[in-house]
Amino acid sequence: MDAGGDSMQVRGTRKRRKMQRVTMMDVAKLAQVSPSTVSLYLRKPGAVSPSAGQEIARAIGTLGYVPNLVAGGLAAASSKVVSIIVPSIRNAFFAETVSTLQSELAAEGLQVLLGHSEYGEEQEEALVRTALSWAPAAVVLTGLSHSAGTRKLLRASGVPVVEMWELGGEPIDMAVGFSHPQVGASAARHLLSKGRRALAFLGARMQEDHRAARRASGFEEAGRNGGAQSCEIINHPGAATVEAGAILLNRALERNPNLNGLAFSNDLLALGALFECQRQGIAIPDRIALIGFGDLDFSASCIPSLTTIRPSGDLIGKEVARLILNRIHDAAPEEAQRIIDTGHVLIERRST
Repeated sequence: MDAGGDSMQVRGTRKRRKMQRVTMMDVAKLAQVSPSTVSLYLRKPGAVSPSAGQEIARAIGTLGYVPNLVAGGLAAASSKVVSIIVPSIRNAFFAETVSTLQSELAAEGLQVLLGHSEYGEEQEEALVRTALSWAPAAVVLTGLSHSAGTRKLLRASGVPVVEMWELGGEPIDMAVGFSHPQVGASAARHLLSKGRRALAFLGARMQEDHRAARRASGFEEAGRNGGAQSCEIINHPGAATVEAGAILLNRALERNPNLNGLAFSNDLLALGALFECQRQGIAIPDRIALIGFGDLDFSASCIPSLTTIRPSGDLIGKEVARLILNRIHDAAPEEAQRIIDTGHVLIERRST
């Protein structure tokens, strides 16, 4: 096991931050019109003068204002919904976290509204705008990389925000996750400890999947600092599938036939490479050692079993729910917990 990643760490600040909601009154004041004119513009833009409409639109953009679509009589119901946005609903990693989150929140009478951005920041911003228009009790995002528009909308909303599955920068409000560069470094150190010196990190869609790209950078830095003879990063532009793993393996060996230690951005890619090695008669781990990420269900039962790094997806879900409930019930301690490190565990199996 990777001793540095096995324990959960908590960091706090002395004063819990209050996020102030931008109101229609704020828009009216900036646009120098009456609140009733703003209300009319939001319902029927063509009913106000072009000059007033232009000023109102400029104020809305400047302040990051999102109108509340929930009627006054239903306002209380809006507090029962938590919006969760993940990069992909096909990714088993996020499915575990969302499932845990849903169970924890349902026990408190909260329901989940799920959206997926397909790793696109513009799509995420559109989902955030829609979610905020229904006055959610909280918003949960994946990772720390968002568009400037998304950040402005959330900071102006006054809604509790939790960014999950990544640490390493200042969050919008709260964050629960782990350091992806540290995960990559753990993989490189493990391969080096097995005497592997010709290393490569193979990933997919890293031009959009910033967390995988950060694992790759951590791997490369630790590999070079640890005495690797070579340490490459190879990216497949498409989805991270079993088929992509085979493609990446062949591409890597074409570039450097001497590679003997490979890390993958997830277990599906590692499984594809494992199958391709078997097809070509490449012995694992004698000729090449493989390490994945995710500890998916097949990782322990494939032959050879796959060494991998396990992020605590269920723990992330529990901690996100706890932060949300604390904020909703205003029960956070004076030393408010805003950033929670759930760590990671390296599980050594036969592929290394």
